[in-house]
Amino acid sequence: EVYRSLKVLDGGIGVFCASGGVEPQSETNWRYANDSEVARVIYVNKMDRVGADFYRVVNQVKTILGAKALVMVLPIGEETGFKGIVDLLERKSYIWDDSGLPEKYVTGPVPDDLVDKVEQYRADLIETAVEQDDEIMERFLDGQEPTVEEIKKCIRKGTINLAFFPTYCGSSFKNKGVQNVLDAV
Repeated sequence: EVYRSLKVLDGGIGVFCASGGVEPQSETNWRYANDSEVARVIYVNKMDRVGADFYRVVNQVKTILGAKALVMVLPIGEETGFKGIVDLLERKSYIWDDSGLPEKYVTGPVPDDLVDKVEQYRADLIETAVEQDDEIMERFLDGQEPTVEEIKKCIRKGTINLAFFPTYCGSSFKNKGVQNVLDAV
């Protein structure tokens, strides 16, 4: 029944638990979505839970699901210390307070301890995205970094073509990082 209903969808969100990872029922539903050629984004939820590990879940998406997770954000903190995300495209941090209100955040620069990791993941994001447009890729290979708008165009194309799956993280219960996923879809 789930399989038949997926055929009418234009897109979906694969939600994975940051501590539980890719579980068998998630794997089954992911395969249904593959069979129906449904474009998806990935949201790694419950980043504030004990045992939460964003990078482990991203690796499981690759090893268990055989999918390319296109990391769009990195977590700031982990488990009970999770407080926000870094947007890789904008190189901007979003840090929420503990009110549980999604609009109660401050933006700022990338935290010093994440600068190298942000640059590494951002480079991977851009290299993967530009493969969707020959002209942009050619300019990129000539040393010209594409604009954020050009990167977003490539990400959209690659998502629709199922080349990769934009990947976000947050804590839905505490409304941290949720808006970034909603803005993406």
